[in-house]
Amino acid sequence: MQMQPEFVEEARRQAEICNACRYCEGYCAVFPALQAERAFAEADLTQLANLCHNCRNCYHACQYTAPHEFDLNLPKALAELRHDSWDAFAWPGGLARGFQRSGTMIAAAFVLGFAALFLAARALPAEGEGFYAVLSHNVMVAIFAPAFLLPLASLSVSLRRYWAHVGGGRITLGHLRHAFGSAAKMRNLAGGHGDGCNFEEEDRFSQARRHAHTAVLVGFLLCFASTSSGTVLHYVFDAPAPYGFWSLPKLLGVPGGLLLGGGALWLAHLKLKADPELGAPSAWGGEMGFVLLLAFVAWSGLALWLLRDHAALPVVLALHLGGVLAFFLLMPFTKMAHGFYRLAALVRDAQRREAS
Repeated sequence: MQMQPEFVEEARRQAEICNACRYCEGYCAVFPALQAERAFAEADLTQLANLCHNCRNCYHACQYTAPHEFDLNLPKALAELRHDSWDAFAWPGGLARGFQRSGTMIAAAFVLGFAALFLAARALPAEGEGFYAVLSHNVMVAIFAPAFLLPLASLSVSLRRYWAHVGGGRITLGHLRHAFGSAAKMRNLAGGHGDGCNFEEEDRFSQARRHAHTAVLVGFLLCFASTSSGTVLHYVFDAPAPYGFWSLPKLLGVPGGLLLGGGALWLAHLKLKADPELGAPSAWGGEMGFVLLLAFVAWSGLALWLLRDHAALPVVLALHLGGVLAFFLLMPFTKMAHGFYRLAALVRDAQRREAS
């Protein structure tokens, strides 16, 4: 779990200068936490890096950016350390760093490879209607149950490593309330004055990134609720798919897919407009690959519903299931992990506030 020393030292140098200046005191959760320290150990810097949401407001407000000799770029310093911490804590090790370098190509290869396997699996006996006439329910469960549980186990190990590294203590309901409240309101994407980020508008504030993240979050939760409701209907009420439009799985899944797919494409658009030098340039490919994978899962799921009676159904189903399986298996090594780390950082910050 060794992080790259050059990222740690550069983050420390910039944090010490920021701590002496304090001009950005009210911008986000990073600066109160930064100003509570007198010296910055690696654990302190790791916590600050995961509190940062890369809104970039501090960069555009700073008087010490290039060409000043201090050459401050705190968003980049924290982004590089943040991504490095995810690589260091990831389990199994090494996979996260590979995805950051070539995320789009890896995601595409996983989707196409798994889709080919699902098409080959059509040779297995299938019973039922709709999707289950192409691929049996039992085969889907046998594939996706471990694919869902293994990433959760991987993330659990990674988060335990992070929590031990930053010195986290016993978690209370109050700590969780603070963390989930901040995440639900996207508070740290609103900037210190509630005007939003400077992410894609250079030195102008915009709420676009905050709204796009909200669309992705709400869409993902609705899709998860749709799948969960379908599972309950199947196993508890003996009502297997396919379901009509006015059923709970569809009423949750269709708007969820639209929000998830639209929000993911919006984030990709904003990322293309943003300056990569105010983030972690080496991780740009991995971030874009993850966002495009999210969009593919959402839009292929909607296409699957629209083409349910079409001859192309087997191919669309294989591609969608390949996307879903790739998403689950790659989840601990993509930017999907950032949501878990930032929640952990917000919980740790709540503990700091309580102790101060």
